[in-house]
Amino acid sequence: MNAPDIRKKSYTIPCSGEFRDAALDLARRRGTNVADLARSVVLMLAPGVIAAHPDPGEPDQGDRETVVLKSGPARGRPWRRKPRLQVRMAPGLATAQIRRALALALAIDRGRLNLRLKKPEDGATPAVKSELPDSMLLRETREELDRLRAIVSVLSFEPISGGVATLEDALYILGFHPARRPNQKLVRDRFRMLATIHHPDSSMGSHSRMSQLNAAMEILRVYSV
Repeated sequence: MNAPDIRKKSYTIPCSGEFRDAALDLARRRGTNVADLARSVVLMLAPGVIAAHPDPGEPDQGDRETVVLKSGPARGRPWRRKPRLQVRMAPGLATAQIRRALALALAIDRGRLNLRLKKPEDGATPAVKSELPDSMLLRETREELDRLRAIVSVLSFEPISGGVATLEDALYILGFHPARRPNQKLVRDRFRMLATIHHPDSSMGSHSRMSQLNAAMEILRVYSV
């Protein structure tokens, strides 16, 4: 029988209702969960980079949600509480660190932040230390990398077979809602972020996706405000 996995901890992350809804929506659109969004940022970025990003903070006094209690003597009664997110991640993380990681994921998705990832120099040692045995650390690292690859893969849109011909096609290619009319800056920022992934010179590059990104940009230059 497999031993239970005790290397995950359940975190309650108090946050504004708007922030919670945005994080859940991003996870839904990317086909993943909120914990994997935060985990991908923690894996890719140094702790100092995450710590330097503004903490969205806890909700204001008047920002509350109503839930119905499901157990205990007060079962069935409504309860007003702070909006929150529940995530399961490795133990030892601070609540604010997870909240900042999710804020970074939202900033990247909205085109407000571009990342340039560099390979470590030869001979460099990882900044993260672990007390886990080497075999367990290797297995955990592989699992985390598999999750990260799955998250990154959702950014690889399926090219449109007939080419980019309509405004809806262009919005789809750049990851915008069909009813949205993004401004020029947001369009440019989103294009640059996706181009770093799909440019033929990158490790995940694709001529067909890059071509459709360029076509989408031409259409959105006309329609964006």
